Amino acid sequence: MSITVWGISTCSTVKKAERALTDHGVAWSPRDLRAAPPTRADVLRFVAGVGVAALKNTSGGSYRALPESARSWSDDAWVDAFVADPMLLKRPIIERDGATVGVGFKTDAVLAKLR
Repeated sequence: MSITVWGISTCSTVKKAERALTDHGVAWSPRDLRAAPPTRADVLRFVAGVGVAALKNTSGGSYRALPESARSWSDDAWVDAFVADPMLLKRPIIERDGATVGVGFKTDAVLAKLR
């Protein structure tokens, strides 16, 4: 089983996820959204796993800076936005064997999906 945690090192929720995975003996690999932004194919995989709504980082500065028209964007427009600015993505994004299984981190819910 291959677990990938997409996030940024300064995000407290990403740190919480990494700690919990390690504490539960789950081996994982980090992917930094800033250093190695997700490709369009990556974002489409995220969307296929959890949907556009779950991926929106509504508490981030990038989201707050969007125009009012963003509220009515199509899923395709959101995919374009996520590719252009990965800080619009909620963190962490957790993948198991290349499939997105969770966004954000609730310990029990995510760990159940990884077993």
